[in-house]
Amino acid sequence: MGVTFEQFAMARLPSLLRYAVVLTGDRHLAQDVVQEVLARAHVRWKRISDADSPEAYVRRMVLNEYLSWRRSWAVRNLHLAGERLVEIDDARGGVHDHADRIAESDALWNRLSALGRKQRAVLVLRYYEQLDDETIADLLNCSPATVRSQASKALRTLRLESERQIQFAEEKS
Repeated sequence: MGVTFEQFAMARLPSLLRYAVVLTGDRHLAQDVVQEVLARAHVRWKRISDADSPEAYVRRMVLNEYLSWRRSWAVRNLHLAGERLVEIDDARGGVHDHADRIAESDALWNRLSALGRKQRAVLVLRYYEQLDDETIADLLNCSPATVRSQASKALRTLRLESERQIQFAEEKS
């Protein structure tokens, strides 16, 4: 007998929420996205649980829900998410000053929030989820070349914004 929906949801909820927070940049919106996905997954659990990887199936549902999110305030509203992003598991290790980590996370999130949804999704899937271009292309229903192009454009935008902020800081001092 396979895993019940309740067992799956209890075991995977923290991971799904972290994933959604990174995609959306907002813990409350992430909770809404995951709640909506889990409600739909519960209805379809028989089919989902028969899949090769139920977790991958549900994570794809989270990605699709994020990409199709219709609430315009979520698109327009920029959040200072440093505190929220610090909650995400930090793979860097070592001892860090909490204030510096928040400031770094805030700066990174502000730059990420300026990207389009697909560009941000590509970066999250590539660097947070550690997926290869072919897998990302499959998830986003596009070609691997499009994934590479979106990643390149997103990284160029982030790099230019970082350079602009450094130049601004130098002019200020």
